[in-house]
Amino acid sequence: MSHERVQVPTDGGSMPAHLWLPPSGAGPGLVLLQEIFGVSDYIQRRGADLAAAGYVVLAPELYWRLDDAEPLDESEQDAVGAAMSRAQRLDWDTTVADAVAALAHLRAREEVRGRAGVLGFCFGGGLAFAVAAVGEPDVLVSYYGSAIPGLLDLASRVRAPSLHHFGLADDYIDAGTVEQIRAAVTAGPAEVRVETYPGANHAFDNADFFLHDAAASALAWERTLAFLHDQLPV
Repeated sequence: MSHERVQVPTDGGSMPAHLWLPPSGAGPGLVLLQEIFGVSDYIQRRGADLAAAGYVVLAPELYWRLDDAEPLDESEQDAVGAAMSRAQRLDWDTTVADAVAALAHLRAREEVRGRAGVLGFCFGGGLAFAVAAVGEPDVLVSYYGSAIPGLLDLASRVRAPSLHHFGLADDYIDAGTVEQIRAAVTAGPAEVRVETYPGANHAFDNADFFLHDAAASALAWERTLAFLHDQLPV
């Protein structure tokens, strides 16, 4: 897979992003939306993984409008507090618009064959849900979307087939809230799958973070690839 840095035009200037191409050089598109730590080594590995599965992957650097846009090292002791503080400085509507611009840019690239979706983790999982409500991607995959509990009024506007992953020991999204999310997202017209993982905490997919759960991560990734290959075939 090839990996390069590209620029995404937005209403506020050019947003830096990472682009991965699959071995074939072309395929369906996926916008990969970061955790609160930024486009970290972990997110870049997932971008490469998705490209290996046949997708053209674009990961925008969503902190680009801030002075401190570099990704944080999630293994450091104060990383969570620093990342949450930085994420709170983002303007939500502007960030949604930036992510929608990334989707439009990806769809317009010559390497993308028509269809494109969004996939996000944590902060990016909630953002992906918002993008799905306003940007009309062809598929949505959200890992423990931290903003989704406050976005349930958008559920009826999400038309794309979607897959949601939640740990049932999540310190930020408890099991009762997961069931509220399930009820809201499955009430609409789209095909929706909600998968849960007993004993898994928040950010269980991130192997660089102390809450990583290897078993939950492997199972969720297997389900993610199966869902993508069904809904967004390469």
